[in-house]
Amino acid sequence: MKAEPDVKRTVVFVDGQNLFHAVRESFGYSYPNYDIVALSKRICSEQSWFLNQVRFYTGIPESKFNTHWHHFWMKKLAVMGRQGVVLYTRPLRYRNRIVILPEGSKFKYLSGEEKGIDVRIAIDIIRMAHHEQYDVALIFSQDQDLSEVAEEIRAIAREQH
Repeated sequence: MKAEPDVKRTVVFVDGQNLFHAVRESFGYSYPNYDIVALSKRICSEQSWFLNQVRFYTGIPESKFNTHWHHFWMKKLAVMGRQGVVLYTRPLRYRNRIVILPEGSKFKYLSGEEKGIDVRIAIDIIRMAHHEQYDVALIFSQDQDLSEVAEEIRAIAREQH
């Protein structure tokens, strides 16, 4: 059986949109102004873990549908990239949505949805575990689907002793 390392190598996996919604609900922020590198360093420092890598996953609005948020995310991702964050992005998928208003009229709007981000996070967590690239996977997400990944990681850890 392998000895547990004195200093645990940590890889941080961030679901960007999910983190933003959690921050908005918890602290009232209406803008994704978080610094994921600073947050990751702080948590790792408090736990005496070595921060090996930060990985950020998010959907990006297409410029033709939302110029403001498209440019915002392009700039924010460029800064994160310069900080060494590994980035994974996908364009949002757009669907028409209809809301029935209280007086009975219908309001139609175009809604951007993130697709495939959670699957990519899960694949990367499992792949990197198989390659023994971390001792701790720190996951910023509230997505309950990722709880199944935790079970798989425990199985991989047992296999690797």
